[in-house]
Amino acid sequence: MKMTVDFEECLKDSPRFRAALEEVEGDVAELELKLDKLVKLCIAMIDTGKAFCVANKQFMNGIRDLAQYSSNDAVVETSLTKFSDSLQEMINFHTILFDQTQRSIKAQLQNFVKEDLRKFKDAKKQFEKVSEEKENALVKNAQVQRNKQHEVEEATNILTATRKCFRHIALDYVLQINVLQSKRRSEILKSMLSFMYAHLAFFHQGYDLFSELGPYMKDLGAQLDRLVVDAAKEKREMEQKHSTIQQKDFSSDDSKLEYNVDAANGIVMEGYLFKRASNAFKTWNRRWFSIQNNQLVYQKKFKDNPTVVVEDLRLCTVKHCEDIERRFCFEVVSPTKSCMLQADSEKLRQAWIKAVQTSIATAYREKSDESEKLDKKSSPSTGSLDSGSESKEKLLKGESALQRVQCIPGNASCCDCGLADPRWASINLGITLCIECSGIHRSLGVHFSKVRSLTLDTWEPELLKLMCELGNDVINRVYEAKLEKMGVKKPQPGQRQEKEAYIRAKYVERKFVDKSSISSLPPEQETKVTSKGCEEKRLTFHVRASGHFKSNDSGIQQSSDDGRESLPSMVSANSLYEAEGERQDPSVLLDSKHLNPGLQLYRASYEKNLPKMAEALAHGADVNWPNLEENKATPLIQAVLGGSLVTCEFLLQNGANVNQRDVQGRGPLHHATVLGHTGQVCLFLKRGANQHATDEEGKDPLSIAVEAANADIVTLLRLARMNEEMRESEGLYGQPGDETYQDIFRDFSQMASNNPEKLNRFQQDSQKF
Repeated sequence: MKMTVDFEECLKDSPRFRAALEEVEGDVAELELKLDKLVKLCIAMIDTGKAFCVANKQFMNGIRDLAQYSSNDAVVETSLTKFSDSLQEMINFHTILFDQTQRSIKAQLQNFVKEDLRKFKDAKKQFEKVSEEKENALVKNAQVQRNKQHEVEEATNILTATRKCFRHIALDYVLQINVLQSKRRSEILKSMLSFMYAHLAFFHQGYDLFSELGPYMKDLGAQLDRLVVDAAKEKREMEQKHSTIQQKDFSSDDSKLEYNVDAANGIVMEGYLFKRASNAFKTWNRRWFSIQNNQLVYQKKFKDNPTVVVEDLRLCTVKHCEDIERRFCFEVVSPTKSCMLQADSEKLRQAWIKAVQTSIATAYREKSDESEKLDKKSSPSTGSLDSGSESKEKLLKGESALQRVQCIPGNASCCDCGLADPRWASINLGITLCIECSGIHRSLGVHFSKVRSLTLDTWEPELLKLMCELGNDVINRVYEAKLEKMGVKKPQPGQRQEKEAYIRAKYVERKFVDKSSISSLPPEQETKVTSKGCEEKRLTFHVRASGHFKSNDSGIQQSSDDGRESLPSMVSANSLYEAEGERQDPSVLLDSKHLNPGLQLYRASYEKNLPKMAEALAHGADVNWPNLEENKATPLIQAVLGGSLVTCEFLLQNGANVNQRDVQGRGPLHHATVLGHTGQVCLFLKRGANQHATDEEGKDPLSIAVEAANADIVTLLRLARMNEEMRESEGLYGQPGDETYQDIFRDFSQMASNNPEKLNRFQQDSQKF
């Protein structure tokens, strides 16, 4: 490593050394200004980009609205919908790019400025201070008189000590300078390289997206050319028809313009007539009348349901009316009522009367024909009816995270299409994905799949361990259990439309999950414990400081040498189950395949069996399923009792409520505090657990940890509470907290995931609370 300032010159404290220091200090000051400026420009760029994404999304929503408006035109609706989906993907890619930019430029360079440059400044202050002290000692030593032996010795000793201190601090300062000068290159280049890789991924995603859209756009362009030609042809035809109709002379037969006949829809005649109301005022209203299906009906508006005037024309007669003041009137008379109508001309009146009479005759003929057909049949034919009914019934980052995750069986290729070297992951499913499948997963929504990059994102240790516990082989055994039986083939790389349909069917509709293993028993039977016909009550235990467990329901007590290990075994779901009407050996548990999905998830959470948990969720298990037989404990509480940090992380990533409590008012944070599970306490606090919640005895987690004298958990809870109060006082809602708070929690997370034995310092049994 090339040294900017020489160590030997440092010991001499020569003018050359002082000049080199002055040059370095000026360079570092200018570097700080440049980095601050770059970070500010990066922030401005990100803010502008986010504003662009917002405006772009509004524009895309406008396209979707236009597509919905054009629902009667399949070509326009399909094209606009496809284009809006592609634009939405590009917005997602832009968002990822801005997130990666913030991590690579803003976060990394700010960390360099705050950490490394701050250390340099601190070292500079110490050096300047000791330099001044050295100068003072030299002056004092020079000024002392030789006849004052006591002062001479004192000045000499002070000078000697000051020189030693100066040399030590000067050497540290020079070391700090040389390290900084070396590190600045790697930090700046690493930041910019990460920034450029983010752009590479962005443009690669956009290229893949529009490469797939290209053939469709080309076909649409050809179709558009044909549409233009057809539109021009239709325009000429309409202009010709318009000219032809305009040249006709309707003066001799105006009646043809006043009514219409639509034989294809069973309409004998239709048109406007005035109808006299049956009220006391005898008002006349113009309505659209029609004769159809042997009925006379009218409408006020097109979308209104027709009002029936005569239900069966066979039962009515029609006649002229000349005894009223209005002209061109006729009356339709039925056995129960009569209807007075008025046409606009005599010809129209005659046409309507003739149409009604013709319809009456036609109705008689049709009815007689139906009767003859029924008489010819000796027995009713049920075949058609049957067929009709049948038809109705139908903190690790980059290559490190990538290498560790890809080592898991099946993870070296995409979980859905098999493309090699996948660099994306679904963290709640625990699978690896190629860039194309990751975009499709992202469109499903975070309640189905949460996508993260294996090379560009920072990975928390518990999340990385979760990925290593599952993997593509495990998940595909669940979500593709029936794939071969159904004869479905997995899509190949590059088949985007097939991929979209397949991924949606696999994870959203869960078509390939073997649902035959879902329990048909009611939940209350599946959680019942029976033994030789006698039901045993479930006992809920409290932890005493003396190491005993005490039941709420009886005076039974049980000794334990280690409260943390014994408690979970007492309150877990490992009970004996049997279906109603069946008597089995109470020592034999039912197979998990016969369990209700919620109960299977509940048991597997305690047993730390992530594949079984994933299977239960695939079968539709409620991640917050409360076990009514065990104080409404949830799978997350069982995961706490089981002592697995990864199990808790898996449930939280799949939507578990970190604040859901049991009947005793204790949530996951309460139970983790009681058991002294420091890593779980840290995880729940990071995930927004409410540490102010109290149980039925009025105790919150902090008071429990104080009583138990667990220093680690007390520290975490108090830090979280102080950070919360600080954010509220400063109005920083939604912010993660200051750097000290984040560093401490990051250290605890690393320790809980990688060195859990360091947190096992809580040796006393948890006290009863």
